[in-house]
Amino acid sequence: MAELKWLGHSSFELKLANGETYLLDPWLDNPKAPAGYKPERLDGILLSHGHGDHIGSVVALAAEFGAPVVGIYDLIAWLETKGVRRGLGMNKGGSAQVGSLRVTLVFASHSSTTIDNGQFVALGDPCGLILASEGMPVIYFAGDTDVFGDMRLIAELYQPEIAMLPIGDLYTMGPRQAALACRLIGPKKVIPMHYGTFGALTGTPEELARLVDCEVIAPEPGGVVVL
Repeated sequence: MAELKWLGHSSFELKLANGETYLLDPWLDNPKAPAGYKPERLDGILLSHGHGDHIGSVVALAAEFGAPVVGIYDLIAWLETKGVRRGLGMNKGGSAQVGSLRVTLVFASHSSTTIDNGQFVALGDPCGLILASEGMPVIYFAGDTDVFGDMRLIAELYQPEIAMLPIGDLYTMGPRQAALACRLIGPKKVIPMHYGTFGALTGTPEELARLVDCEVIAPEPGGVVVL
């Protein structure tokens, strides 16, 4: 079976049944990161957008493991100027096969920028990710998106069984919007993220659970969800 390990904030390790290991939005020194975590192998790095709290560990990990880095074209092109050698730039609606994992970029409502050498740099559109592999439930990793009506199209096109949704509020959806997202997407299970990292991120899994009918799974940092 595949497993998801929460690494704090919006960072996750996805390990497939065959041992392939992928990191989603890795920021491995975030305040909630499990102490001493380091992947044993890395078959790909999958990115939703370019904010520092989602790409903070990418360049170092890509250099150490030689893993491909997948995301929106503009972000990948910028990361290549920072030393990433195996970039796979895509755009919304596009899919690519990375090892045993099929990755599709979908719309997200957010922003994606950085400051580079004192200059404000746009890093392409933010995205969500649809992750599919044989024997694994389809996953929708939403990145930092707000709720939007066309989540119905994501449900129609990809039928995700697991939705990974931000709930912290302020910079992303809070629990109220995430609950509506659940109704639009129709997952069997929802895994909340992007909450509790800082005091300003006030949304909680308990509040989300009061508002939805699907199962809410909220592991502690370092905890594993069996898919």
